[in-house]
Amino acid sequence: MVKLTGRVEGSTGYLFPERGLLFTGDALVTHDGLTGDTGPRLVCRGFTHDGDAALATLDRIDELPTTTMLLPGHGDPVTGDARTATRKARQAGLR
Repeated sequence: MVKLTGRVEGSTGYLFPERGLLFTGDALVTHDGLTGDTGPRLVCRGFTHDGDAALATLDRIDELPTTTMLLPGHGDPVTGDARTATRKARQAGLR
């Protein structure tokens, strides 16, 4: 397990390093069901417990190998470079 706080207090992701997979849950999603926006992003601010912690969670994901496949709770898997996904999520910011 990987601590991925921000969205909700105590949130975790499930890491399978031998398979190169991280289930990110809502820490990083690729579809926002409220706005319909797609691409790597954080869940909208109205559903996020702590925005600063949510952004810091992306730093935790950056610590993983770049080839780690991210499996979000909402949206399609991130199959490219994990750091590119976290960069795009930061650019999308807290909305």
